[in-house]
Amino acid sequence: MNWNDCGAYGNPAINTPHIDNLAKEGMIFTNAFLTTSSCSPSRISILTGKYPHNTDAEQLHWPLPEGHTTFVELLKSNEYWTGLAGKYHLGDAVRSHFDLIMEVGTAGFQLGTDGKQQKEAGDGSGCESWIDLLNSVPGDQPFFLWLAAVDPHRPYDQGIIDNPHDPENVRVPPYLPDVDEVRTDLALYYDELSRMDQYIGKVLAELDKINIEDNTFILFISDNGRPFPRDKTTLYEGGIKTPWIVRWPEKIKAGSINENLVSSVDIAPTVLSLAGINQPSVFEGVDFTSMVLDPNASIRDEIYAEDHWHDFEDYTRAIRTKKFKYIRNFYPDLPNTPPADAFRSISFQAMLRMNNNQELNETQSRCFEVPRSEEELYDIISDPNELINLAANIKYQNKLVQMRELLNEYRTITDDYIPKERTPDDFDRQTGFPTEHRIRPRPSKAEMMK
Repeated sequence: MNWNDCGAYGNPAINTPHIDNLAKEGMIFTNAFLTTSSCSPSRISILTGKYPHNTDAEQLHWPLPEGHTTFVELLKSNEYWTGLAGKYHLGDAVRSHFDLIMEVGTAGFQLGTDGKQQKEAGDGSGCESWIDLLNSVPGDQPFFLWLAAVDPHRPYDQGIIDNPHDPENVRVPPYLPDVDEVRTDLALYYDELSRMDQYIGKVLAELDKINIEDNTFILFISDNGRPFPRDKTTLYEGGIKTPWIVRWPEKIKAGSINENLVSSVDIAPTVLSLAGINQPSVFEGVDFTSMVLDPNASIRDEIYAEDHWHDFEDYTRAIRTKKFKYIRNFYPDLPNTPPADAFRSISFQAMLRMNNNQELNETQSRCFEVPRSEEELYDIISDPNELINLAANIKYQNKLVQMRELLNEYRTITDDYIPKERTPDDFDRQTGFPTEHRIRPRPSKAEMMK
């Protein structure tokens, strides 16, 4: 889900009343970011409080190995009841960290007899067991629940909600072509967000019913950006900027707004702080409790994000301050190909056709650009869609050097490194067909390095 794809973040075209109410009743963050825009590495980064390259699970489908501490494990060992319902996709080593897991599937979908992706049993949302999990919490025991939706993961289906969104009313970002296929695709994506929103409403109603809503800390986020070209798996705003809403009626003033920077690597130390549990030294994030209690509080001047293999090889890093974004493409010889689910979408198929006919503008054709710019610099305030690369602009050379040095500093501090070998693509970048390297189940990092 993109950060601004709901009413609370300024898109009234999407029907998300319960997410919007969360923001009205709590605090909305306007500069919240993920450490990566790839689902399993992002989720594992959240759990471990580490940047993906330090989890040994930085590539898609790599499970978290044994020996990594998670904040859920520490909650459980300190008398919290812990549960997960919905999409799992974390690896077997984490299962024992939860008292109960109600899983819909590793990737939230399966292959049908026709070879096409199909959502798993139920309505396909991945949220069907959320209330059952909440009602499984024993007695008055303090609890932590990880409620994970499959929506709006692809594939998309028609007619999943009573009042589907009209393609005419969707907002097409300037880096996608405004054509019927894109509008239809976005409308189906909006429908999935609305279905997820309905389940969020059911959880909020249940908390109210059992009279614990005032002292329940709720954090609503996405784990990666919208599954469209130039969003998911990129380090642009559409990939790593996330909706981030916190509701805690006992402590948070309703309608609060915090405009300061926060990262998903900060979640683990914060949850432990709220529970009164000491943070282990291996965590790399910063406790953002002060931001929750004070809308003006700030804990960091920049965020660091990374992109690794996700269906296709890549190695990209970014630094984002409140005003500027610097992106370093370490493999500029590779195009910015969207992930396989977005590649198969009607949106990207239209873009492939339009690119062949030279019908895309410069911004829209960047998914096909080879070589890519090795460095990218954007003024987010004046250019929120990151359309104008300032890296070659002489007026911004001092800022370019400053951001480059800041990124190198983060790479040193976090022991970031370039792999000795590249990981082969699972799919052909021209046709989208699987390559010989697509093996399921995918080997772990340790197995691939043998």
